[in-house]
Amino acid sequence: MHTLRPRRTLARTIGLPVLALALPLLVTLAWVLRPLGTAAVAGALAATIVTGGAAVAAWVRYQRTEAAISPHGIVERGFFGRIHSVARRDIAGVLRVETYRGETLETVKQLFVVDHDGRCVFRMRGTFWDDASMDLVAEILGVDEVVRPEPVTLSELRATDPKLLYWFEGHGLRRR
Repeated sequence: MHTLRPRRTLARTIGLPVLALALPLLVTLAWVLRPLGTAAVAGALAATIVTGGAAVAAWVRYQRTEAAISPHGIVERGFFGRIHSVARRDIAGVLRVETYRGETLETVKQLFVVDHDGRCVFRMRGTFWDDASMDLVAEILGVDEVVRPEPVTLSELRATDPKLLYWFEGHGLRRR
Protein backbone atom coordinates (compact mmCIF):
# COMPACT_ATOMS: atom_id res chain seq x y z
CA MET A 1 0.00 0.00 0.00
CA HIS A 2 1.26 3.46 -0.92
CA THR A 3 0.02 6.49 0.99
CA LEU A 4 0.03 9.57 -1.22
CA ARG A 5 -0.28 13.08 0.16
CA PRO A 6 -0.93 16.37 -1.62
CA ARG A 7 1.89 18.84 -2.13
CA ARG A 8 2.99 20.15 1.25
CA THR A 9 4.39 23.33 -0.27
CA LEU A 10 0.91 24.47 -1.31
CA ALA A 11 0.09 25.60 2.25
CA ARG A 12 3.20 27.79 2.23
CA THR A 13 2.66 29.20 -1.24
CA ILE A 14 -0.90 30.20 -0.39
CA GLY A 15 -0.58 30.89 3.34
CA LEU A 16 2.40 33.25 3.33
CA PRO A 17 1.01 35.65 0.69
CA VAL A 18 -2.36 35.70 2.45
CA LEU A 19 -0.63 36.51 5.74
CA ALA A 20 1.47 39.18 4.04
CA LEU A 21 -1.69 40.81 2.70
CA ALA A 22 -3.81 40.34 5.81
CA LEU A 23 -1.40 41.70 8.42
CA PRO A 24 -1.24 45.28 7.07
CA LEU A 25 -5.03 45.25 6.62
CA LEU A 26 -5.56 44.19 10.23
CA VAL A 27 -3.19 46.85 11.54
CA THR A 28 -4.98 49.48 9.44
CA LEU A 29 -8.36 48.24 10.67
CA ALA A 30 -7.28 48.55 14.30
CA TRP A 31 -5.91 52.05 13.65
CA VAL A 32 -9.12 53.18 11.91
CA LEU A 33 -11.39 51.69 14.59
CA ARG A 34 -9.39 53.04 17.55
CA PRO A 35 -11.30 56.36 17.69
CA LEU A 36 -14.61 54.42 17.89
CA GLY A 37 -13.67 52.94 21.24
CA THR A 38 -12.55 49.67 22.73
CA ALA A 39 -15.71 47.78 21.74
CA ALA A 40 -15.03 48.32 18.03
CA VAL A 41 -11.39 47.31 18.42
CA ALA A 42 -12.41 44.26 20.48
CA GLY A 43 -14.92 43.26 17.77
CA ALA A 44 -12.25 43.56 15.10
CA LEU A 45 -9.83 41.57 17.25
CA ALA A 46 -12.46 38.85 17.78
CA ALA A 47 -13.10 38.67 14.03
CA THR A 48 -9.35 38.40 13.45
CA ILE A 49 -9.03 35.56 15.97
CA VAL A 50 -11.95 33.66 14.41
CA THR A 51 -10.48 34.11 10.92
CA GLY A 52 -7.06 32.96 12.14
CA GLY A 53 -8.63 29.93 13.80
CA ALA A 54 -10.39 29.03 10.57
CA ALA A 55 -7.09 29.33 8.69
CA VAL A 56 -5.34 27.04 11.18
CA ALA A 57 -8.19 24.52 10.96
CA ALA A 58 -7.94 24.55 7.15
CA TRP A 59 -4.18 24.00 7.34
CA VAL A 60 -4.63 21.02 9.73
CA ARG A 61 -7.29 19.48 7.49
CA TYR A 62 -5.07 19.90 4.44
CA GLN A 63 -2.20 18.19 6.28
CA ARG A 64 -4.46 15.20 7.06
CA THR A 65 -5.62 14.75 3.46
CA GLU A 66 -4.28 11.54 1.89
CA ALA A 67 -4.99 8.70 -0.51
CA ALA A 68 -3.93 5.12 0.19
CA ILE A 69 -3.53 3.20 -3.09
CA SER A 70 -3.08 -0.57 -3.20
CA PRO A 71 -3.79 -3.40 -5.64
CA HIS A 72 -7.07 -3.81 -3.72
CA GLY A 73 -8.34 -0.28 -4.34
CA ILE A 74 -8.26 3.27 -3.03
CA VAL A 75 -9.03 4.72 0.39
CA GLU A 76 -9.17 8.51 0.37
CA ARG A 77 -9.41 10.86 3.32
CA GLY A 78 -10.57 14.17 1.93
CA PHE A 79 -10.17 17.74 3.13
CA PHE A 80 -13.33 17.57 5.24
CA GLY A 81 -12.29 14.27 6.84
CA ARG A 82 -14.66 12.10 4.84
CA ILE A 83 -13.26 8.66 4.07
CA HIS A 84 -14.14 7.31 0.64
CA SER A 85 -13.21 3.79 -0.46
CA VAL A 86 -13.25 2.26 -3.92
CA ALA A 87 -12.62 -1.45 -4.42
CA ARG A 88 -10.31 -2.48 -7.28
CA ARG A 89 -13.10 -4.54 -8.87
CA ASP A 90 -15.09 -1.31 -9.35
CA ILE A 91 -12.25 0.46 -11.18
CA ALA A 92 -12.11 0.27 -14.99
CA GLY A 93 -9.10 2.46 -15.67
CA VAL A 94 -7.25 5.73 -15.30
CA LEU A 95 -7.60 8.77 -17.55
CA ARG A 96 -4.99 11.55 -17.62
CA VAL A 97 -6.01 14.89 -19.11
CA GLU A 98 -4.57 18.39 -19.16
CA THR A 99 -7.17 21.11 -18.78
CA TYR A 100 -6.84 24.83 -19.34
CA ARG A 101 -7.14 27.06 -16.29
CA GLY A 102 -9.99 29.44 -16.93
CA GLU A 103 -9.46 31.66 -19.95
CA THR A 104 -5.65 31.27 -20.03
CA LEU A 105 -3.21 29.09 -21.94
CA GLU A 106 -1.89 27.68 -18.65
CA THR A 107 -2.79 24.02 -18.13
CA VAL A 108 -3.11 21.74 -15.13
CA LYS A 109 -2.76 17.96 -15.20
CA GLN A 110 -5.67 15.91 -13.92
CA LEU A 111 -6.01 12.22 -13.22
CA PHE A 112 -9.40 10.52 -13.13
CA VAL A 113 -9.93 6.98 -11.85
CA VAL A 114 -13.12 5.80 -13.55
CA ASP A 115 -15.56 2.98 -12.90
CA HIS A 116 -17.10 0.69 -15.53
CA ASP A 117 -19.83 3.29 -16.25
CA GLY A 118 -17.25 6.01 -16.95
CA ARG A 119 -17.91 7.85 -13.69
CA CYS A 120 -15.05 9.39 -11.77
CA VAL A 121 -14.50 7.58 -8.47
CA PHE A 122 -11.23 9.32 -7.55
CA ARG A 123 -9.61 12.47 -8.88
CA MET A 124 -6.19 14.05 -8.54
CA ARG A 125 -5.58 17.63 -9.69
CA GLY A 126 -2.06 18.71 -10.56
CA THR A 127 -2.56 21.81 -8.46
CA PHE A 128 -2.56 19.65 -5.33
CA TRP A 129 -0.80 16.42 -6.35
CA ASP A 130 2.65 16.06 -7.89
CA ASP A 131 3.41 14.13 -11.08
CA ALA A 132 5.22 11.32 -9.23
CA SER A 133 2.10 10.59 -7.15
CA MET A 134 -0.11 10.60 -10.25
CA ASP A 135 2.30 8.30 -12.07
CA LEU A 136 1.93 5.63 -9.37
CA VAL A 137 -1.86 5.28 -9.42
CA ALA A 138 -2.42 3.15 -12.56
CA GLU A 139 0.72 1.12 -11.86
CA ILE A 140 -0.32 0.22 -8.31
CA LEU A 141 -3.93 -0.50 -9.25
CA GLY A 142 -2.86 -2.59 -12.24
CA VAL A 143 -5.28 -0.94 -14.67
CA ASP A 144 -4.91 0.61 -18.12
CA GLU A 145 -4.08 4.28 -18.30
CA VAL A 146 -5.23 6.52 -21.14
CA VAL A 147 -3.38 9.80 -21.64
CA ARG A 148 -5.05 12.38 -23.83
CA PRO A 149 -2.38 14.18 -25.84
CA GLU A 150 -4.06 17.58 -26.25
CA PRO A 151 -5.23 19.93 -23.48
CA VAL A 152 -8.97 20.63 -23.31
CA THR A 153 -11.12 23.35 -21.80
CA LEU A 154 -13.50 22.55 -18.99
CA SER A 155 -16.44 23.03 -21.33
CA GLU A 156 -14.95 20.54 -23.83
CA LEU A 157 -14.43 18.03 -21.02
CA ARG A 158 -17.99 18.68 -19.84
CA ALA A 159 -19.27 17.94 -23.37
CA THR A 160 -17.21 14.76 -23.95
CA ASP A 161 -17.06 13.29 -20.43
CA PRO A 162 -19.66 14.85 -18.12
CA LYS A 163 -19.44 11.93 -15.66
CA LEU A 164 -15.86 12.90 -14.77
CA LEU A 165 -16.70 16.27 -13.27
CA TYR A 166 -18.14 17.30 -9.93
CA TRP A 167 -21.79 18.32 -9.96
CA PHE A 168 -20.91 22.03 -9.79
CA GLU A 169 -18.51 21.72 -12.74
CA GLY A 170 -20.81 19.71 -14.94
CA HIS A 171 -23.89 21.85 -14.65
CA GLY A 172 -22.87 25.42 -15.34
CA LEU A 173 -25.28 28.16 -16.23
CA ARG A 174 -27.25 27.24 -19.32
CA ARG A 175 -27.51 29.79 -22.10
CA ARG A 176 -30.84 30.27 -23.76
